[in-house]
Amino acid sequence: MRNPRNDAASVTPRASGHRGQRTPATPRPPREPREGPERSCILTRETGARGTLVRLALSPDGEVLPDVHAKAPGRGAWIGVDRAALDAAVAKGRLKGALSRAFKTQAITIPDDLSDRIEQALQRAALERLGLESRSGKLVTGGERIVKAARSGQLHALYHASDAGADGAGKLAQAWRVGSDREGSGVRGLELPVGRTILSLALGRENVVHVGVTDRSAASRVGEAIARWLHFIGPVPSSVSCETESQGASAAGTSAAVQTTTKQELE
Repeated sequence: MRNPRNDAASVTPRASGHRGQRTPATPRPPREPREGPERSCILTRETGARGTLVRLALSPDGEVLPDVHAKAPGRGAWIGVDRAALDAAVAKGRLKGALSRAFKTQAITIPDDLSDRIEQALQRAALERLGLESRSGKLVTGGERIVKAARSGQLHALYHASDAGADGAGKLAQAWRVGSDREGSGVRGLELPVGRTILSLALGRENVVHVGVTDRSAASRVGEAIARWLHFIGPVPSSVSCETESQGASAAGTSAAVQTTTKQELE
């Protein structure tokens, strides 16, 4: 059965003076770009991009576990503090109270090694990201290949193992500055708090001491993963700190240092 209301709604208005001609549709205004999702730290209440915080989830038996990829089902709680602040919050009972409010239950268990688990998960996520980019052909290793990429302007990020020599790291950093027309700018590589053995295993290659990222987007992804890791662990021990400025910034700069280095290269 015909419905007059439907007929009326389907009538297309016509332009005056032109019988049967449809009125052009009004163009829609462009959509504003959406910002990435933000989360609030349950300890500080400060907000930040989701990729800079660490998500905690509850196991079926109520144990608090790190969920660094934010894929676990159910309600989550986010933290943006470093390891020292987290340990202090655990000792004072602040973390349990914040988690109870976030998960809306008192039936939670905080493992004694929660900080260790978070650190290991963040390290694994950062190294896995390096491995993924390596398999995609967006990383180069070896001094000669990195120098070639750097001098040709194809290098977007530079990393060194903690046991890399200062001379080799400095040579690569200098080639990077020359290739990007920023001599004297202080742009340099970043020393990771892992040695060449772990770095080699992560990339599936032998004797990886230096890593160069030759893709701009890959450099951003790697930088974000490493920044979150270094922010959580805080200052590295003196045994793995930089021997010289040319060798790269230490983890003491935390995520801000990594993000600044990456941003300078991407600009």
